[in-house]
Amino acid sequence: MPHSDTPPPARSGFNLSRWALEHAALTRYLMVVLMVLGFAAYFQLGQDEDPPFTFRAMVVRTYWPGATAQQVAEQVTDKIERTLQEVPYADKIRSYSKPGESQVIFEIKDSSRPADVPNVWYTVRKKIGDMRSTLPGGIQGPFFNDEFGDVYGVIYALQGDGYSYAELKDFADDVRQQLLRVKDVAKVEQFGVQDQKIWIEVSQKRLAQMGLDFNAVLQQLGAQNAVESAGAVQSPQDVVQVRVGGQFNDVEQLRAMPIRGSSGSQLRLSDIAEVHRGYVDPPSVKVRFQGRETIALGVSMAKGGDIIALGQSLRAATQRIGQSLPAGMTLAQVQDQPASVASSVGEFVRVLIEAVVIVLAVSFIALGLHKGGRFGWTIDYRPGLVVAITIPLVLAVTFLAMNYFGIGLHKVSLGSLIIALGLLVDDAIIAVEMMVRKMEEGYDKVRAATFAYDVTAKPMLTGTLITAAGFLPIGIARSVTGEYTFAIFAVTVIALVLSWIVSVYFVPYLGTLLLKVKPHDPHAPPRELFDSPFYTRFRRTVNWCVQHRWITIAATVGIFGLGIFGMTRVQQQFFPDSSRPEIMVDIWFPEGTSFKANEDVAKRLEQRLMREEGVESVATWVGSGTPRFYLPLDQVFPQTNVSQFIVLAKDLRQREAIRLRLPKLLAEEAPEVRGRVKLLPNGPPVPYPVQFRVVGPDPAKVRA
Repeated sequence: MPHSDTPPPARSGFNLSRWALEHAALTRYLMVVLMVLGFAAYFQLGQDEDPPFTFRAMVVRTYWPGATAQQVAEQVTDKIERTLQEVPYADKIRSYSKPGESQVIFEIKDSSRPADVPNVWYTVRKKIGDMRSTLPGGIQGPFFNDEFGDVYGVIYALQGDGYSYAELKDFADDVRQQLLRVKDVAKVEQFGVQDQKIWIEVSQKRLAQMGLDFNAVLQQLGAQNAVESAGAVQSPQDVVQVRVGGQFNDVEQLRAMPIRGSSGSQLRLSDIAEVHRGYVDPPSVKVRFQGRETIALGVSMAKGGDIIALGQSLRAATQRIGQSLPAGMTLAQVQDQPASVASSVGEFVRVLIEAVVIVLAVSFIALGLHKGGRFGWTIDYRPGLVVAITIPLVLAVTFLAMNYFGIGLHKVSLGSLIIALGLLVDDAIIAVEMMVRKMEEGYDKVRAATFAYDVTAKPMLTGTLITAAGFLPIGIARSVTGEYTFAIFAVTVIALVLSWIVSVYFVPYLGTLLLKVKPHDPHAPPRELFDSPFYTRFRRTVNWCVQHRWITIAATVGIFGLGIFGMTRVQQQFFPDSSRPEIMVDIWFPEGTSFKANEDVAKRLEQRLMREEGVESVATWVGSGTPRFYLPLDQVFPQTNVSQFIVLAKDLRQREAIRLRLPKLLAEEAPEVRGRVKLLPNGPPVPYPVQFRVVGPDPAKVRA
């Protein structure tokens, strides 16, 4: 642009940069306050591994002891499915009918709003409650489970050599109460608990010899152990409850209970039956850790909590609890989500520092490099310094906005901040560059700052909004995937819009404080500022492209087509596998396999996995999948023919080596099972990447 001694007159209309300079005290105050509040907001943000999203699935379980699978399917499952089809937002209904058990998995549409989901679950309970009278007599349930969003990110294993399950349960209850008192702990769930029962094994042969009726014996047991109200005695001052005694308090009392025979004789219960204390047989779920029987305690964090702070509090609590446990009993950690989140946040901070350093280096060189000086070139650090101040200012205001809108720090929001970092300095660089050039042309600082707003504010805002619109499909997607990735849209748009505001409000003020340009000589001949060899060649290239526009358009279309073709050679995966060191191993037996057979193979595989090189620990759930210790985990529901292992590798390199060895190991060590080795995924849970559904009226043909 040719030199002009007299700057053109200022444009009329509101100029935000001029307003900021005219109210310098307010501008300074806002800058300091926003920086401090943003810094404080960063430490107030909830920190978790994954962004929260709503699980749109419910499990309905019904038990009918003694019924065949066909009876359960026709008289229980089918009626429940027909009722669920009438529920709003109903999408997929999957059911499993087994002898004595019905399980229905009800999923609603992804397009349903998260706020509507609790009302849908209420409708399910209400509708099934209304039709329960049509189900067969003798059923137990239906029971509902819609709490799939609880993540037990920290799991402990309570173990003790020589201790029974009952003794472990007593100490597990005490540990649970202490963990519930830790700040931000919402729930502590126990896994692998074996319920105690009193077993009375009556000999039918002995009953026949004594002339006793089995039903009569049962009636006498029930009558003796009944809890009945006997009224109350009222005195002038007190009301004294009268209770009937005789209830059983221990096994010996039960063994000594008198049984009346048909001839009037009396026998003790131990004369006709074996009475002993034991556990539910077969067990429902067993948990093992490092080859030992375990009661696992899963800790769930309160909504909006800080998982890293929770981890620190839990470490202090478990250290205190461990000192109070008896000799031979230990509390080992199976899962440590706070460590994974701390690693993710630490990686973000490291990448952020690297990115800031790179951006600043480029800014200092690109904005401040000039000819002259002792070595032929000099660097004016002041333009880069203005950009350097805007980066923490924009980030601080972004953290403040994230705290206001309830967006926490997790892998999606942290990634979005890194994406936004390369974009949020663009507007500041444009504003600073325009100020420097205009001051070199003879403008004073105030005029240069306001001129930058007049000329570049609207183009910068347009570019910012266009960039933000590129993330709009994520923001308006009505699906679980859109809900999971919403922070990409929200955080990026917030950072970009705030960067524009900072560039037109705070950057002009910073420029008037920091920028210094060599005074302009009014008697110097006019010169072109962009007269360097680089700009000369660049201008010549642009002119050639404009003159040969059809060649330019054809080249652009060709490069675009080449890019589309290149995408076909790139591996496409919407959500990559996570960088956590765990490997999940599932083993499935044929339907109807006993719990004992499942447990025997699981123990054998557990010992083999523990001997693998690079394995740090092995946790085993027999008869069920693991609890949701990782939000996107696809859960396996309790059933006797499945077991699941958490194989924790020492590092990611060892994890990959183990993952490649495990399929062959499973085939050799346990050929009788269907094994599957998988890594923890990112994104909403999906059981298999490709699934087929075969539908038909004839079950035999469908199975074939």
